[in-house]
Amino acid sequence: MLNTERIAVKEKVGYALGDAAANFIFQTMLVFQLAFYTDTFGITAAAAGTLFLVVRFWDAIFDPLMGVIADRTNTRWGKFRPWVLWTAVPFGIMGFLTFTTPHFGPHGKLVYAYVTYIALMMVYSANNLPYSALSGVITGDLVERTSLSTYRFVLAMSAAFVVQGLALPMVNYFGHGDSAKGYQYTMGILSALAVIFFVVTFVTTKERVHPDPAQKTSVRQDFTDLAHNGPWLAIFALTLFVFVTLSMRGGVMLYYFKYYVNREDLFSVFNVCGLAATIVGVIGSTPLAKRYGKRGIYGIGLAATVVFTAAFVVIPRTAIAAMFVVEMFRQLAYGFTIPLLWAMMADVADYSEWKNRRRATAIVFSGIVFALKAGLGFGGAIGGWLLSIYGYVPNAVQSEHALTGIRYTASVFPAATFLIGVLCLFFYRIDRNLEVQITDELAVRRQEYALAAPPYTPDGEIAHVVGTK
Repeated sequence: MLNTERIAVKEKVGYALGDAAANFIFQTMLVFQLAFYTDTFGITAAAAGTLFLVVRFWDAIFDPLMGVIADRTNTRWGKFRPWVLWTAVPFGIMGFLTFTTPHFGPHGKLVYAYVTYIALMMVYSANNLPYSALSGVITGDLVERTSLSTYRFVLAMSAAFVVQGLALPMVNYFGHGDSAKGYQYTMGILSALAVIFFVVTFVTTKERVHPDPAQKTSVRQDFTDLAHNGPWLAIFALTLFVFVTLSMRGGVMLYYFKYYVNREDLFSVFNVCGLAATIVGVIGSTPLAKRYGKRGIYGIGLAATVVFTAAFVVIPRTAIAAMFVVEMFRQLAYGFTIPLLWAMMADVADYSEWKNRRRATAIVFSGIVFALKAGLGFGGAIGGWLLSIYGYVPNAVQSEHALTGIRYTASVFPAATFLIGVLCLFFYRIDRNLEVQITDELAVRRQEYALAAPPYTPDGEIAHVVGTK
């Protein structure tokens, strides 16, 4: 390969801290938000499910708009880094407010839930979309990009380790029996850490991959390119179904241990063991992807995850050791896929530039981030509706029918949506050989138009401030 630039470990860690920051809030939403809304905040499972779905309609408008804005942002710090800084404090504030229970009546609480959740998702997009796109412009080197993704998700999973292992004990400790107070204090601490980490990410990273300075901006052409980008369509569908699964299953596992296993005290330990296995998988993905290609390793990892997820349907409620063992194998298999998905997204941005001779990194990522959030919304909605359909009653002894619904939502249903994700990979055509070809040809093109690029300071940053185009 022609492109062999090396990225310092300091910068990789600095970039990775940004996803650790986001995961302090994201993982709390993924694992605790449905249970928080039903058992602490005080709205029904069906209302929570509808809330998750309704917010996605606004995301369908806002996320592409944010992609357009980010691609047309030009500052002395680059296109995407400034957004990580600008949104740091608002992200922390909205994470705290979303998990605050106001002293309102039922209707007032529902309105509050809608307002805070919508605002949180808007800030999430304004932060995470440019942050994700940043991985595509820090380096154009295939190996370094996968390595960057690995650092990112080792720290992201470490943050998930903290949230899933300590959040519930923190809620109990700070709440002293008042879970609303416990969630508020816990999210205040996690949100403050997130703000600090976002600032570190801004300070330690640089943008190195720049579009052709002669490239003309056209919003219509940006979206036309996406519509004709087969790998992007495949990754969009894959991301949608993966995050439907994560949200649906992640949101129900607390119910699984609280009502089906009758051992809520084991929930945090269960998560910690699973995440430890996930981190091993994340670390192992880089050498495997380097040798065999991202698509192949991702497909094998996700297919194995389907099998281990489905296995939970046959585990008796008393077979706790089996639950832990199967979960660790499930998380190990899934861990191989985590950094590869985001590295593949950056490859799709390269593919679009290679094919169309136009680079629109944030637009590519905006559609994928929307798929992620749509998956979270649909998965949360499906989980809430399934609990309601099966007759779940908050903070009560559950019927056998309700327990069956909880058990299926932790096993068979998410295995089915993960399987659809596996099928999506058959339409993703960027294999190892094409990855190398794209990288080498783009390296030659960038050398050709490097002389026409705007003036840069010695550290590689744009020397002038333009604002937005």
